[in-house]
Amino acid sequence: MNRRVVERVEAGMGRTRNRWGEGERLRGEILAAAGRLLAELGGEDGLTIRGVARAVGIAPASIYQHFSDRAELVRGLLDHEYARLRDSMRAAEESIGETDVVGRVRAQIHAYCAFAMENPGHYRLMLANGASDLAPGTRPTGPLLDVIDRLTAGFERCVEAGHELRVTPGRAAAVVFVGAHGRVALFHSALNRSGAELVEPFVDELVSLVFK
Repeated sequence: MNRRVVERVEAGMGRTRNRWGEGERLRGEILAAAGRLLAELGGEDGLTIRGVARAVGIAPASIYQHFSDRAELVRGLLDHEYARLRDSMRAAEESIGETDVVGRVRAQIHAYCAFAMENPGHYRLMLANGASDLAPGTRPTGPLLDVIDRLTAGFERCVEAGHELRVTPGRAAAVVFVGAHGRVALFHSALNRSGAELVEPFVDELVSLVFK
């Protein structure tokens, strides 16, 4: 039997074929498997179509029905992981009463740090694909810039509620984000420790420093 045929048969073993109309389910399974591999690998360099297909239990050809190549798979994974981060930050914010605007900002940055600490591979993926390349004078976009926008909106609500800032809401968001990122990066690389509880006190102090 042709080697390629054997590989495709082996890749498809152990998995029930999706019914018609379940393409989105398979796409989700592919992204979930890619996410698990990313966590194991610690970065996207070792992520391959064949490896993801093996993890899902399908033939590589089935992945090409949803992603044209590895680059598109990585972009899809980036969107998938940012959606998880965004949902986590939103849920954390909504868990705090609307009148506690400062607490809602803290809750969002806590959720961000928790995601970064618990998912270092996914976090590095977002850092590596942090902003789009646009024409000069055009505002870039990207997952981490969206995080800053969310924090900026939170600080704007703080100002509206009467909490004075030492800097503009946008600058406050950037200061807190960069500080949190640096703290997370330190634990990832130098200290090799995990746990958002190690970062949260530092972040809380950062947040307090941007207020008068």
